[in-house]
Amino acid sequence: MRLNALDGTGVRLFGDPDWRGPCPPEAAEQIAFFNQVRLRWPDTIGRLAIHPRNEAMLRGGQHSALMRHKAEGMTPGAADIIIPGAPAFVCELKRQDHTKSAWQPGQVEYLTAAAKVGAFTCVALGARAALDAVEEWINDETA
Repeated sequence: MRLNALDGTGVRLFGDPDWRGPCPPEAAEQIAFFNQVRLRWPDTIGRLAIHPRNEAMLRGGQHSALMRHKAEGMTPGAADIIIPGAPAFVCELKRQDHTKSAWQPGQVEYLTAAAKVGAFTCVALGARAALDAVEEWINDETA
């Protein structure tokens, strides 16, 4: 995984990049994260947090479908967790053992662009790390 590709971009890392071992798949981490966010902050960020469905794998002759998706607002590489705010929260969620995750095309560029416009941007290694990032984002906003 290209964690070092984010050096100097302003994108923060939450979680232990040296941790190795069995861990839930990314989809399970996402479910755990969104369940906790909606439980802890049901009337605020729990209502606003989204996971864009951009990772459809289009193959072969599906170029026209990809072009239609882009025209409809699909942004390849969009982060897994986006929460509107001032600043916005933009987080790419990877597995706790990041060596078991893969970067998709455009993800590093998306995070870098979000950081350039002032979003709170991060990579979180697991749901717990993503929740830590949200708590830091909330505390930064109220400081």
